[in-house]
Amino acid sequence: MHSASRRYVIAYNGEIYNHLELREELVGYAWRGHSDTETILAAFEAWGVDATFRRLVGMYAIALWDRETRALILARDRVGEKPLYYGWQGDTFLFGSELKALAAHPAWRAEVDRDALALFMRYGYVPLPHSIWRGVRKLLPGSYLTISFDTSLGVLPAPTFYWRARDAALAGLRTDLDDQSAVEQLDGQLRRAIAGQMVADVPLGAFLSGGVDSSTIVALMQQLSSRPVRSFSVGFSESDYDEAIHAKTVAAHLGTDHTELYVSPADALAVVPRLPEMFDEPFGDSSQIPTHLVAAMARGDVTVSLSGDGGDELFGGYNRYFLGRAIWRRIGPLPRSLRGLAGRGIVAVPPRAWDRLGRCLPDRLRQPTLGDRLHKLADVIDVADTDELYRRLVSQHRESASLVIGGSEPSIWADQEAAAFAGHVRGRDFTERMMFHDLAGYLADDILTKVDRAAMACSLETRVPMLDHRLVEFAWSLPLHMKIRDGQGKWLLRQVLYRYVPKHLIERPKQGFGIPLDSWLRGPLRDWAEALLDEPRLRGEGYLDASLVRRKWSEHLSGRRNWQHWLWNVLMFQAWQERWL
Repeated sequence: MHSASRRYVIAYNGEIYNHLELREELVGYAWRGHSDTETILAAFEAWGVDATFRRLVGMYAIALWDRETRALILARDRVGEKPLYYGWQGDTFLFGSELKALAAHPAWRAEVDRDALALFMRYGYVPLPHSIWRGVRKLLPGSYLTISFDTSLGVLPAPTFYWRARDAALAGLRTDLDDQSAVEQLDGQLRRAIAGQMVADVPLGAFLSGGVDSSTIVALMQQLSSRPVRSFSVGFSESDYDEAIHAKTVAAHLGTDHTELYVSPADALAVVPRLPEMFDEPFGDSSQIPTHLVAAMARGDVTVSLSGDGGDELFGGYNRYFLGRAIWRRIGPLPRSLRGLAGRGIVAVPPRAWDRLGRCLPDRLRQPTLGDRLHKLADVIDVADTDELYRRLVSQHRESASLVIGGSEPSIWADQEAAAFAGHVRGRDFTERMMFHDLAGYLADDILTKVDRAAMACSLETRVPMLDHRLVEFAWSLPLHMKIRDGQGKWLLRQVLYRYVPKHLIERPKQGFGIPLDSWLRGPLRDWAEALLDEPRLRGEGYLDASLVRRKWSEHLSGRRNWQHWLWNVLMFQAWQERWL
């Protein structure tokens, strides 16, 4: 779309939730239509580029051509809900929301970035600012990049930040709020964000898992709606992975129009071949499968769906926030050499032997997978400090350079930001450092990537109210004891939820949104995996250490170890290769 003066031309993906409010400020503008795209262009003409980005509330990837200055401006929303890739291919500058769009250009020359591949094998995603292709980057959240005719070929100017998670996290603690006032303010903040994101001229619904985050979103949606909200959940016959029963109970209490889908291995198997096309990059979070299935189900009834993502990062919900602190409290005072010795002693005993011991323990201490848990503990027991402990906890492969031939891990954006955050008083707390690290990296690189790609593959638009930047800023203005209290995360968020949903419907151990991948790899997915992990094939491709991959695969098939996440990363790269190389 062109601006009224035709100075600006925009290509835009996303949604601006406050565009009607912005129109009220743009007095005297002769509107031609009702779209938020026109609102953005009018704002650029009235206030300029930087000031406009600071006023927008929404999710977006924007490419703006300024005819007057002959400059291209690329911009991404504050937390990275929408993707934007860019880079030079020879003398051509390419950009787009999907890597497949760049690959369609005649100048495209595909080359896998082995260093980015090493990062992928560690984390299960390619972290900011890297992409799987050499020479192609992801634009950092909350920033815009300007390319002009004065820019030298091959040069990528540093992006300009109009909002930064680190600034929000360090803006200062609220000391004027007691518990009740904090509950009231959070309720109000959530209502404002949800109300803004419920504005749509198409059918709208929400994902509901029955957990704290999604239940809070759906409860407030129902409060703000005059008719039953459409809610959607996915379940599994395996009880350890089934959240649908909890979602159904919450939906019944709230009175939503609820739909659920139970996923079979056959359903998952049907999705697997499509994953490389959906994600464009190797992506190893296996919850991508149920996410796509619930999105596809929802798309049958609605065009927009709200999601509860963001609550764990903002209000302290992940198990590692408790596990990391507990581990360090026990091992930190011990000499590192002694811890290393203990770790070697643990791994000297096979997991199955530990499992036999676990079955002999009293009921309250019994651990059916004691061996796997102890081997995981051994993997982190010799860390030097808390930052290394966090890195180990989020890593799915400790030394990815040993797996990726010719690869070494470059620095990543989240580590750089976390190091800067740690240099301030607030960054001295281990839990808050972990929460900030997840906000700066894991949230955009994994969670938002998963939801956006899995939903857009079936033309469903997802919106994430908890990531309204004003709510992010409010959450980081609160002291930690309002988020984690009495050994439980999301304390403040729970207090809001309990206004609308009885506590007994919510209180249960945290359950991740995943699939029974370990058993499926030994069963219905085994033949598919075996073909991708064929040893001559691995050696011929030359990216991964074939002997290491085969050893892990053999251990997993035998049941000696559970390497499900490690293997899924390898399989996702192998499947991606099959599609894109």
